[in-house]
Amino acid sequence: MLWKVIGGLLVLWLVVSVAGVLIKGLFWLAVIGGLLFVATAALGWAKDKKEIKS
Repeated sequence: MLWKVIGGLLVLWLVVSVAGVLIKGLFWLAVIGGLLFVATAALGWAKDKKEIKS
């Protein structure tokens, strides 16, 4: 369940980033999407590491 949510968020942030690059004047959207993508990936990685130790 958690991986579906994280995967969905990663796809959403990727789409937002690509839209920001393709639509002229929305570079800030690409930056925000990229930052959220990295943050979500880090969160997923941290949760995975925590589950392995348990």
